[in-house]
Amino acid sequence: MSERLKRLQTHYQPTVTRFLLLFVFVIGLVAQFLKPVGDALQGKVFLGISLLSVMAYVLYSKVNDLDVSLRVPSHAQVKSRELGIFVTEAFRDRTVEISFLGYTGETLYNELYHRLEGLQDDPGPTRHVVVRFLVPDFRAPMTVPSRVGPDGSPVDDEEFRKRLELKCREFDQRLSGIAQRLTSAGRVTAACEYRFYPGIPRDKICIFNRELVLHGLYDVSARTVGFSPEPDYYDPQGYRTDLNIWSREDTDDAKAAIATWNKHFDALWELAERPPWHRGTLA
Repeated sequence: MSERLKRLQTHYQPTVTRFLLLFVFVIGLVAQFLKPVGDALQGKVFLGISLLSVMAYVLYSKVNDLDVSLRVPSHAQVKSRELGIFVTEAFRDRTVEISFLGYTGETLYNELYHRLEGLQDDPGPTRHVVVRFLVPDFRAPMTVPSRVGPDGSPVDDEEFRKRLELKCREFDQRLSGIAQRLTSAGRVTAACEYRFYPGIPRDKICIFNRELVLHGLYDVSARTVGFSPEPDYYDPQGYRTDLNIWSREDTDDAKAAIATWNKHFDALWELAERPPWHRGTLA
């Protein structure tokens, strides 16, 4: 049984106990004030025990159903806006490694920023953090992101690409700044870095502690409507992207897939170019 599942069971088992105690309390209270009920209960101890056993069985079955429902199958889907759940879970470990490949990483950045900030006051079990972002090389001409042409065809827009690069630069500097403060304080060592990969943002990949992978495909035809005189842009919306879950706690095929994802990302990371504005490097 996985550690995550054990924690969830630990959370829900006291709830069952509370239900049983409440049931016994209510029956006893009614028997004290309503004589017919008290008389009916006298001499029927075994019947009461049987009833309690039935109640316990029903509640136990419900908890088991919940337990099964909380197991995430290898091909379950989640919304990108649910990334915070996986970030929180990742930070329960002593060593945290989060890798991202996608567009700008804004959705993940928002979750990580507050989580890293919190480590300054309460690091919990976490002692080492490594965060890696792979984003498109916005310095090169691109079909996505791009400006929507008169006939719907993509038109490269250098100014728009520069705005996206600036956004990534800000994310990188904020996260690496927190990481440096954490490392200087001595309680947690942390490092965060952005790098560039060539091509358009097609896949969205998040890898948590090398044991859980979320993978989805951006809608590359998604448009951001510009306010006049701004044009429309082909601009994938990462927070709307559905993500498939692959977990090492599932089948052997899932474990093999996760090993492949990790190997693929590591290779891309080694080949990726460091932007001129990066602060520090990761090994």
